[in-house]
Amino acid sequence: MATGAALEAIVLAAGSGSRFGGRKLLAPWGRGVLLDAALAAAFAAPARSVMVVTGADAEVVAGAAQAFDARVRIVHAPDHAEGMGASLRTGVASLPADAAGAFVFLGDMPRVPVGVPASLATALAAGAPAAAPVFAGRRGNPVLIGRDLFPDLLRLTGDAGARAVLQGLGDRLALVEAPDDGVLFDVDEPSDLPRS
Repeated sequence: MATGAALEAIVLAAGSGSRFGGRKLLAPWGRGVLLDAALAAAFAAPARSVMVVTGADAEVVAGAAQAFDARVRIVHAPDHAEGMGASLRTGVASLPADAAGAFVFLGDMPRVPVGVPASLATALAAGAPAAAPVFAGRRGNPVLIGRDLFPDLLRLTGDAGARAVLQGLGDRLALVEAPDDGVLFDVDEPSDLPRS
């Protein structure tokens, strides 16, 4: 986690994990829980701080996040049941006033390649309004969104997250090649977890 750059990291961790059967982000992953892997990627990003947006299971998710790293900032999305748009709105509204951009990590994506966030930051520094990784022609996560797009994020509704905002950029969205499919892989169901 960098201290000089005016970039922040938001980890969306508010979903109920209904397809998983609940408490998805607390499922075992590696030596910890699924959320730990997303937090590791966020803390490795060139960001000043890491914020976790909670919703369902707020207390236990917040506890797991703070157990991973006490520096994490917890923000609760009271309207989280509306979907990812509500969580992202809450996160963006809670950013410091001088934030130049925000990485958006998803709590159920545990295999983000370590170098991807830095490549996204390079694209933003070069003038792109936002940047996203791609692998095998498919756009993935995390994404980095510049401050000029924050007003658009604050108007999001439903469960689509920032997808429509990014699609609206057309070829102004910087696409960064990822080294593997970790930018596409998420955990939806217990069968997505590695077998021990």
